Amino acid sequence: MFLVTGRFPFLITIASIFIGSIFTGFKASLLSTISVLLVILLGIYLTLVVSKILSKTILKGIPSSFILELPPYRKPQIGKVIVRSLFDRTLYVLGRAISVAAPVGIVIWIFANVQIGNASILTHIALFLDPFAKLMGLDGYILTAFILGLPANEIVLPIILMSYMAKGSLVNLEDTYMIGNILIENGWTILTAINVMIFTLLHFPCSTTLLTIKKETGSWKWVFISFLLPTVCGIVICMATTLVYNILI
Repeated sequence: MFLVTGRFPFLITIASIFIGSIFTGFKASLLSTISVLLVILLGIYLTLVVSKILSKTILKGIPSSFILELPPYRKPQIGKVIVRSLFDRTLYVLGRAISVAAPVGIVIWIFANVQIGNASILTHIALFLDPFAKLMGLDGYILTAFILGLPANEIVLPIILMSYMAKGSLVNLEDTYMIGNILIENGWTILTAINVMIFTLLHFPCSTTLLTIKKETGSWKWVFISFLLPTVCGIVICMATTLVYNILI
């Protein structure tokens, strides 16, 4: 439920910049790895807890068994396997991604380039979300990036960098040192990094996953639940982390 491998590059980048930087060399890599592992373990634990709660509430009485009927074994036909994989899987998933990514890409460009007053639409949205984001230990631009990053988790960091650098298009930097400087100059602290890592793992699934859930279940109810549950968990835990940090520091 909470584990999505597409989020790992973002987790690793943030852990390397803010947590691994405490040490150098092997210790830095080890500390970054441990921090990412702890976040993943948190996700696994929450998955088990939420699954237990669901089995006692809205899923109570629903059979959980799964029957798989195996087809007759036949010698694989390479050509047929390639064609079916291409059309049934690859093109299908790409079609879903494009159907959401293209409109969202247009929206991101409009938000970043259309000015209202002295600021872009993106900035106005970020300022509106900023008070709530502060309660989570984040800022308005970070929260806006997560929302606009619905098509793919990989674009969350580029949106954040685009917002901070006031660019009109997505920014994709590969220099970790430069990324770290931009984030720190815009107010990121160790608390921000921790909460970003937590929310990266626990926020809503990407659009392709949500569409797949709709196809498999045939119900928008489960799409809504799949969107809401991890997001609420992420918000609550980030708020709790921020509260504890502010009390202790």
